[in-house]
Amino acid sequence: MATPIKEWSKLEVRAVGRSLFSKGTKPSEIHKQIAETYGEGAMSRSRVYQWCTWFGEGRTSLGDEPKSGRPKTSTNEENTTRVDELIRCDRRMKKREIALKLEIPKTGHREGGEIERKRRNSP
Repeated sequence: MATPIKEWSKLEVRAVGRSLFSKGTKPSEIHKQIAETYGEGAMSRSRVYQWCTWFGEGRTSLGDEPKSGRPKTSTNEENTTRVDELIRCDRRMKKREIALKLEIPKTGHREGGEIERKRRNSP
């Protein structure tokens, strides 16, 4: 068995899947070939079946569809600057207080850690 390709992108793997699907290859065989070429973690069996379904329905785009709803994170340049300013004014301010003042989620994975790092590193 050949050594799997170490550096690849999702789009590359999806393109291979689409090419194999267009040649009439069954999803189970597509998964097998992708796993042999790119490694087991490249694309799960269920994801291969999902993409084959989409290709069969006429999908041509290999990119991710835009997701609806609230973004997973509120970390952006504006919020980072606002958090910096609050921490510089009062290093003892709690994450909950910062979140309430800025109207951002307190429990966000990135935001909470970012607030803690800024608090520890502020003068």
